[in-house]
Amino acid sequence: MKDRSPSVPPSDASREDRLVYDWNEVARRGRVIPKGISFFDETLRDGLQNPSVVDPKTEDKLELIHLMDEIGIHVADIGLPGSSKRNYDDVVAICQEISRAKLKIRPAVAGRTVVSDITPMIDIAQKVGMPLEVYTFIGSSPIRQLAEAWDVEVLVKKSAEAIDVAVKAGLPVCYVTEDTTRSRPEVLATLFKNAVDHGAKRLCLSDTVGHSTPDGVRNLIDFTRSIVAGMGVHDVGIDWHGHNDRGLALVNAIWALEHGADRVHGTALGIGERVGNAAMELILLNLKLLGSLEAQDTTKLVQYCETAARACHWTVPINYPLIGRDAFRTATGVHAAAIIKAESKGDAWLADRIYSGVPAGMFGRKQEICIGHMSGVSNVTYWLRQRGIEPSKELVDAIISHAKTNDHILEDEEVMAIVKRANPAT
Repeated sequence: MKDRSPSVPPSDASREDRLVYDWNEVARRGRVIPKGISFFDETLRDGLQNPSVVDPKTEDKLELIHLMDEIGIHVADIGLPGSSKRNYDDVVAICQEISRAKLKIRPAVAGRTVVSDITPMIDIAQKVGMPLEVYTFIGSSPIRQLAEAWDVEVLVKKSAEAIDVAVKAGLPVCYVTEDTTRSRPEVLATLFKNAVDHGAKRLCLSDTVGHSTPDGVRNLIDFTRSIVAGMGVHDVGIDWHGHNDRGLALVNAIWALEHGADRVHGTALGIGERVGNAAMELILLNLKLLGSLEAQDTTKLVQYCETAARACHWTVPINYPLIGRDAFRTATGVHAAAIIKAESKGDAWLADRIYSGVPAGMFGRKQEICIGHMSGVSNVTYWLRQRGIEPSKELVDAIISHAKTNDHILEDEEVMAIVKRANPAT
């Protein structure tokens, strides 16, 4: 029934089919995600528009680019070189590092549909000797047109001028309509046809303010595909770029891939303007579990996120999926007992799934058992044995008694203090 990832051994796949009834697979229409999709990382551009992050040091950006390459990101937006000298210099440094280290990841840069924003991109491409993918954007929704005092003729003219400059310089262009998900179909049709006629090779559908629901994603992508097909062209790709204002960015990204986008955007930890973007690590996590990843190394996702958090001075919520401190921790007696029973059978596969829909080991983490006011003997015994301490009845009772009178999960130091009181030689 399940479209398995090549990384899952047949024996484990068979076992999972026996032990996990997967309602996600009932009446599935086939492979959810088609082959040949690509991932576009916006951490170093759109991610840095979050008002609470810092612009990482150049060396941190280089470290992140290496990690993006290792986890299998195809393209990264590395900045807006027309915005400042620092941004320009960082884009140059990242391109030079990609070339020096022979990384597979390809660089992209963003800018308005203004010739003065395109010119620095051309300068950098010539300086570093590699093509940069140009993501040139302009607002397309009625509300944006009203605020800017633009009409469709102005949008068409500005777009054509910017695309022409980039194409003439030999740079591949993706045309980005900001606020696509609130734009009128006749305006989008005009802008898309104009962009393709002038040489754009990709169209980026942007849910700039997180307006879209999955139905909106499907409708917009179907519409865009029909426009491209009607032009008789077959080499124009479709990007999906989503924000998380409604909390739908992750599901929208997966929905977009299912319904015909061939490139999806995301940022590490979902950082981005306001409440952020689709989280790249969660897109990859879900596609891994759906059996739809081809060459991505998900064991590096934790390092990727931790590096981004450190570089941007970002605090990861403790309950954040995959990365958060509590993602694979339990202090509940029943849950812990089930994990311990599985481990006592020597069955790591079972222990990693009995109370977790995300197998920790698949992503470089492990299940953790803690001690708290809802814990039982199993928790304490396991905790002590993991540290080579004999779980005598007196010691176990003392720890449980202390845990039951507290309102929090005991830190290691608290438990060890009880151990030392019971056995000063420990």
